[in-house]
Amino acid sequence: MSSEKFSATLRIGDLNDYIAPSQGCVVSLKANSNPNPNTPPTSSSRLDKFYAENPTTLGKAVKPVETEPVKISLKDCLACSGCITSAETVMLEKQSLDEFLSNINEGKAVIVSVSPQSRASLAVHFGLSPLQVFKKLTTLFKTLGVKAVFDTSCSRDLTLIESCYEFITRYRQCHLTTDEKSKLALPMISSACPGWICYAEKTLGSYILPYISSVKSPQQTIGAIIKNHICQMLCIRPEDIYHVTVMPCYDKKLEAVRDDFVFQVEARGEKITEVDSVLTTGELLDLIKSRSVDFASLEESPLDKLLANAAEGGHLYGIHGSSGGYAEIIFRYAAKTLFGKEIVGPLNFKTIRNSDFREVTLEVDGETVLKFALCYGFRNLQNVVRKIKAGKCEYQFLEIMACPSGCLNGGGQIKPKPGESAKDLIQSLELKYMENVTEADPLENPIIKGLYAEWLDEPGSEKAKKHMHTEYHPIVKSITSQLQNW
Repeated sequence: MSSEKFSATLRIGDLNDYIAPSQGCVVSLKANSNPNPNTPPTSSSRLDKFYAENPTTLGKAVKPVETEPVKISLKDCLACSGCITSAETVMLEKQSLDEFLSNINEGKAVIVSVSPQSRASLAVHFGLSPLQVFKKLTTLFKTLGVKAVFDTSCSRDLTLIESCYEFITRYRQCHLTTDEKSKLALPMISSACPGWICYAEKTLGSYILPYISSVKSPQQTIGAIIKNHICQMLCIRPEDIYHVTVMPCYDKKLEAVRDDFVFQVEARGEKITEVDSVLTTGELLDLIKSRSVDFASLEESPLDKLLANAAEGGHLYGIHGSSGGYAEIIFRYAAKTLFGKEIVGPLNFKTIRNSDFREVTLEVDGETVLKFALCYGFRNLQNVVRKIKAGKCEYQFLEIMACPSGCLNGGGQIKPKPGESAKDLIQSLELKYMENVTEADPLENPIIKGLYAEWLDEPGSEKAKKHMHTEYHPIVKSITSQLQNW
């Protein structure tokens, strides 16, 4: 997918399986020319500089733009039909380190939620364990003035439980009805990857959306927990909390600004976002460097166990699966719930086309009753959606991630060191991801049990659907995007 024809538009690089951005943004450099010379133009300076001089790579110093700057938001990127992940390069004011630090200085109750993929990336970079990284990050953030540091592997467990119940509901709906519309319940497709969701809404349209799980991603789930429940425990109004997540993916910035993830405080009529800002792992490394912090020697602080999968004895609770473990956990749960089969030991995933497309099956009395697949990377993704559209998909569940190798290889992760190959880095990340981790069933997580008992009632309840689930919408192509090649 080339950007050669986009002479009148902002240009980005060629698509490289979601890691690099796609086509040109549809917002023209001339679209925001200033009609009043006495009024200073609005500008997102880093964005303008980046697109002008550095269309294919991130992070290099560039010269100022000689034309009028253009103002663009992440919502603009969600609304267009040009690039798939072009907003991975958009560093706007509300999604930046400066904004994060300014909210601390303004006295906001800043809460940071860190993903396990980001911890693994920092652990490999500094030669530490993920647990050491988590404790040192707690020290770093609290030194800056952050109120609490939480763990999105905790909210991931909640999304896994809701996903298990959703799959069982869909399976029974599909197999106990003759209604053709109800048969669209399967295959169920994971919804944690915002790059995949953006592509599905903008490019695939209505036919694919009924198959996508309605469960929010761990990022948005922990945002909902903090702004709807934890805030009450901390005696803080949700609008007084500034919630920041640390993620392996720039597309998480897109996800955070979706209108679907804004709710209203009924008593005061104020609109609250579940996640106020997203920092990538690379941006967090920039923060560490800018503060001249000797991170490896930094003191380790106790974890905030209110929302952290911390076990006794210096370990973290977790699950196998560096992109969330959706296929594995749902497969085990479905095998036990639907067919009474308790699976002990690792699942036997078989490589089909390549290492990014693997499947696992369950046989009962010689018949294949469950067939799940891991589908990572854009090429594999396209092949699967073609089969779904043709009604020839043989899977009941698909764990789809836009990035090859999944979330550990997200575009926001720390890049390979000089002389280190991307393949070697991924292998190191996969090993490091499970270091200090004690595998545990999400259903047995005491924190998640407490959230259901105190707040959500039970999996699949009306409260759970209100706070833990969402909807997806086909994006109508704008006239601007349709005329962009004229």
